[in-house]
This record gives sequence, C-alpha cells and structure tokens, in this order.
Amino acid sequence: MAVTRRTSRDIRSESRLDVLHALLLAGEASRGDLVGVTGLSNATVATVVSDLIEGGLVIEARRTGGRVGRPTTSLRLNGNRGRIVGVDVAETYIRATVFDAALDELASAEVAADEHDDDADYVVDRIVSALDAAIGQAGVARADVLGVGISLPGGMAGWGGVSAVVPDATWPHVDRLRERIDLPIVIDNPLKAIATAELWFGEGRRHASMITINLGTGVGAGIVLEGTILRGATNFAGEWGHSLLALDGRQCRCGRKGCVEAYVGASGIQQTLAGIAPAHPLAAETTQREFIGALAAALEPPSPDPAVSETMDLTARYLGSAIADLVAIVNPEMITLTGWTAWALGGHLVPAVRRRVIEESPGDAAAGLAIEVSTVRGNSVATGIATIALERFLSDVGLVTTRLPTAL
Repeated sequence: MAVTRRTSRDIRSESRLDVLHALLLAGEASRGDLVGVTGLSNATVATVVSDLIEGGLVIEARRTGGRVGRPTTSLRLNGNRGRIVGVDVAETYIRATVFDAALDELASAEVAADEHDDDADYVVDRIVSALDAAIGQAGVARADVLGVGISLPGGMAGWGGVSAVVPDATWPHVDRLRERIDLPIVIDNPLKAIATAELWFGEGRRHASMITINLGTGVGAGIVLEGTILRGATNFAGEWGHSLLALDGRQCRCGRKGCVEAYVGASGIQQTLAGIAPAHPLAAETTQREFIGALAAALEPPSPDPAVSETMDLTARYLGSAIADLVAIVNPEMITLTGWTAWALGGHLVPAVRRRVIEESPGDAAAGLAIEVSTVRGNSVATGIATIALERFLSDVGLVTTRLPTAL
C-alpha cells in the first residue's frame, strides 16, 4: 500500500488549522501566545496569521502596550466573515443551528420528525423547514451563509433488511436535498460530528486518543486516534451501538439481536425498566426524551424510585461492559459521554460505569482511563457538523488541504 506523503502545502494547511483552533479556544491571543500554544515557530505563525487575515478569517482586535518594548497586537476570529449552519437530523427531531464564522451560536430552530415516516421527501422537507426557520430567526441573508453541515444517521439496513434510522432513506437523495437548500453543503454522520465537536471544543484539546459515546435513541462512538477522527474504509467506523453485547439477546431495530443499542439506547433503558416493574407508569411513556427526563427526576433524593434505581444499576452494567470492549480494542486516554440521555443520566451512570470498565478491561487497558460526561454543551452534533462545514469552506477558499471529511 502506498504511503501518502505530506507536502509543504499540507503542512502549512495543518498549521492554519492549529492557529484557528488555538484562537477559537482562547477567544483572543497575540502572535506570541499562538507560538506558545501551538508549538509552531515565530515565522510560521506570522505567515499563517497573514494568510488568515488575507482570507478574512482572522482580524486584529486591539493593541496593548507597556512602558517597555513594542506594543502587542491581539488577534481573534472574524465572526462577521459569514455564517455557518449545522443541522442535526435525528429520528424524532431535526434541529438547525446558525453560527457565526467564529462558531458562536446565534440562533436555532427545531421541528419534530416522525420516526415511523421513512419517505425521503418528508425528511428533506423537515430539514429545509428547520434550516429556513433558523436562518430567519438569526436574521441572516442566504448570501451570507458560507456553508451548511448536515448530520444524517443511516446505513444500518444491512442485517435485517430494515432501516435502523429513518433518515437513512435520505442518503440516496442527496442531490434533491442539495437542490432544495441551494447552498454549499457537506454531509457526514453524527458520530463524526460529535468527535469533531470534542476535538475542537472538548477533551480533544488535551487527549490525542479518545472516544466520545453518543447516547440517545441511537448509540454510537466517535473515535479519535492520534488526533485524527477514525472514519474507516467506507466512513462507517464507530457504529459500536450495533456491536454484540448479548448473544441472542434483545431484538435491535437494525434487525439483529443483542446489540449494545438494544440495552443502552433510550428504548432499551425503557425495556429494562419494564422488565423490572411491568406496571411502572414510566414503562408506558411513549416519548423517548420525556421518558429519559422523567427517569432522571425519579432518581432525585430524598426518595429515589427503587425500580428506577435498579434500572440505572443494570444500565450501568450494560454500558460499562460494552465500553470495556471498546477499551480493549482502542485503548483510549479518555472517554466522554454525550447526547440527551448522557446529559440527563450521566451523573447517575458515570461512577458505576467507570467501576465496571476497570473491572472488565483486560490488563492495564483501563489504567489511567478517564470517563466523564462531555463538557461540550448544547447540541454537539450541530456544533460538530457546523465545524466540518467550516473546514469545507476553508478548503474551498484554498486555506486548508488536509484533515477534511470524506463526506459529500
């Protein structure tokens, strides 16, 4: 297999991304600050900053000076360079979020989605409705939108002949989606989006190898190895939710039996509760996010619900065992939990999950491993896919040539 050699253009591209990333995290920094944070030379930072100012991505914010030495010019990202939109297409909702070019959130809009409607036109219509509503709320002219990132789950129709997620039906109709939106778009899956969000805004700043686990209706893992998102040969890496947890176990919506998702996805957690207390009122809750929220409320002192507490204990065992398999294969430094189930239940799950992972991981695979709820708040899928769209824009204007998604 041929090894791809990095050119000087690629190295310069990497340096631009490093400087952008550092400015994003700092908010404002001098050229000297950027040298210290990125490890790049003074000359490289000076050249990169010049490129980014010329491209309109960075501006000189203010000058500060003391009694000794030359004044220092601070730099920041130019949020007014344009607008970026991230669209999180999930099974039960579609949420569009508008960001400025510094990736500060400006406005968002959400529309409900029927998880049982697998018609591509229906999904496309809902995506366009959410996008138009968000742009309208932000007061943004379409001409100012630099790009739209759309996170589409999908691709799980192989095992049982059924689609594990409704938006799967939209993938073959990307051209129709592109025509309806009539803006530059990039499409990727939510696992790559959450990994990107963690790289730019979360623990990826401090850990080269990490896993971000998304918990919601679906379950998956965004995997980062040596600072790079693992995509796999067909961009399918990370579908850990459809790996085997229990031989001949519960039926998964993908058609297979015993998947991780069937135990730690929202409906799987509800099934666990129903097995413990069939008559429990929450076992009959029809809305997944309402169920998870009510579950969290039932765990609050002074009188936590015994059936719900037992459900959490079992769920932590399932999740910890499944994560131990990931740890054995990937050996990460850090694992973060994200998604609306993690936000609601993470505080109850993490301690027991951590113990289970340490018990079941082979050898020293979990030695020093940190497991926490992600610090990336808001909709990490929308944030991550918007970041991917910004990277694509940087590619389109010639500022970036590397570390780009293979998506459309």
